Amino acid sequence: MTARRYSIFIVLSLTVFILVISGCRKDPPPGNHFKTESVIIIVVDGPRYSETWGDNSHQYIPHLANDLFPFGTVFTTFSNNGPTYTTAGHTAITTGFYQEINNAGNELPQNPSLFQYYLKTTGKDSTAAWVIASKDKLEILRNCNDDEWKNKYLPSADCGINGGGIGSGYRHDSATFNQTISILSTYHPNIALINFREPDFSGHQNNWINYLQGITDTDYYSWMIWKYLQSDPFYANKTSLFITNDHGRHLDTVSVGFAGHGDTCEGCRHITLFAAGPDFSKNTIQTQVREQIDIPATIAYMLKFRMEGTEGKIMYELFE
Repeated sequence: MTARRYSIFIVLSLTVFILVISGCRKDPPPGNHFKTESVIIIVVDGPRYSETWGDNSHQYIPHLANDLFPFGTVFTTFSNNGPTYTTAGHTAITTGFYQEINNAGNELPQNPSLFQYYLKTTGKDSTAAWVIASKDKLEILRNCNDDEWKNKYLPSADCGINGGGIGSGYRHDSATFNQTISILSTYHPNIALINFREPDFSGHQNNWINYLQGITDTDYYSWMIWKYLQSDPFYANKTSLFITNDHGRHLDTVSVGFAGHGDTCEGCRHITLFAAGPDFSKNTIQTQVREQIDIPATIAYMLKFRMEGTEGKIMYELFE
């Protein structure tokens, strides 16, 4: 082979190598190209995957499976890889860290939340971020124990009966839904988390019928919130919605079955994530293995703020 032919061979080989590598790599879209300006997170408390997306009939989640799915992506291998109870699951979703934390609302998360990071980065007031919850104890998500963040950049909250916060007690999800629409329409927050107590509440009562009804009811509330977001000029075509769970429930062969949760069994760990928005793939089932702490990492990337220290990963496969 002559020197000239050898040089051409080397150039062509390098070109093919670069093309192959480029084809295998999926570069993240630049953050400043996102259409999303607001993010809403709905946490449906405590259903098993086997009664939600894991049931091929989707009989208890007709709106997610038929009405919402065309607008977004469902993750079928999504997990809580930390403590599988309410405050810990919500803490992972909002801070990007798994933490053993008191489940009665008597302890703050150790790390700052995505609400605090967002408010600090943007300089907006507390009404630009909200925690709205049927469970009063989730008011703890407003704050943290980190010395540099405690009592700073706090979001607004409406948790428990009459929005009274810790000590007021759990309220019905219908009241939380009504408060959600009122808050969204009045304050137009750019970032909010909404907790529905069902089906966890009925599960703990060992009431299978009401547990299933709780899944169906929260499926309806989630659909109505999505419809509202598409009808409000502030949110329409500029808002991403995440629907997920804080934990699952025991398998039938574990402990007390669906009435309990809190261990590492597949029933407690395996949960659902659905994401819809102007920047996401649509009508898509995603099998990439993901976990709760990836939610705040992805939201921070989209809304252009940085969360320090989290091991959560950006879910690049979500983007179109």
